[in-house]
Amino acid sequence: MAFTAKDVAALREKTGCGMMDCKRALTEADGDEARAIELLREKGLAAAEKKSGRIAAEGMVTTYVDADKKIGVIIEVNSETDFVAKNEKFREFVNGAAKAVADYAPADVEALLACKFGDTEFTVVETLTEKILTIGEKMTIRRFERLEGICASYVHGGGTDAALILIDAPAFSDEIAEMGKNIGMQIVAMTPSYLSEADVPADVIESEKQILLAQIKNDPKTANKPDQVIEKMVNGKINKYYKENCLLKQEYVKDSDKTVEQYVKSIGADISIAKFVSYKKGEGLQKREDNFAEEVANMAK
Repeated sequence: MAFTAKDVAALREKTGCGMMDCKRALTEADGDEARAIELLREKGLAAAEKKSGRIAAEGMVTTYVDADKKIGVIIEVNSETDFVAKNEKFREFVNGAAKAVADYAPADVEALLACKFGDTEFTVVETLTEKILTIGEKMTIRRFERLEGICASYVHGGGTDAALILIDAPAFSDEIAEMGKNIGMQIVAMTPSYLSEADVPADVIESEKQILLAQIKNDPKTANKPDQVIEKMVNGKINKYYKENCLLKQEYVKDSDKTVEQYVKSIGADISIAKFVSYKKGEGLQKREDNFAEEVANMAK
């Protein structure tokens, strides 16, 4: 079956693949567009497998909130370079994956990959494979969390940090959304580990107390103080630990005269923060180290 330059252009438009890749696929498929698309997807899978050993610690974190359905999602998708993280096709994929989490409530990343992607006939993994072929880098969905209820969110730096907040409130409103955004900014800026004192594990507090006791006893200025005084010193430092590490106890960054909890209550006595989730892009992942001189030398071979 013969094909024309217009057929190649149409295939490129549908798949986002390079012109020469589309031409080769149509040649191999004897002009059959459907078969050519299959071939490109197959080649995309091969390309993804070749890239599986690469380090992908860039990318972006983002959120998706459906106020009507009362669902919120936070997700991280990684790429090899920050340049690709700014690619519009990459960002469209991340947002589409977040919406798939909202729509299908997958249990984990593996289940998410099997979900349908948007209004297309493809799954999330098939779409991801196509993006890897088109963009030319390894990309992986690392993690996500889905919350049900009134949610608000904040994304910083175009996707370097994000926070998703679950709010107990009578109903969603613009004021609640603004409050949630402010709380999200607080979380990104001050990186609390827990929501409240009650959420701090007992063993964490015990460990902190032992460290503080050791510091006091190793300091000549405090080592010989009475036990009652040492106990008060430890309790005071534990209270400081709560203020630094518990969101509701933190000083509100936009009004230092209030704690975060007091700020929330100023919006409404019947409003409270039920939970928060925060992601930092590439947190805990090994970063790629580029040797550009070596890369250029290899390209010249």
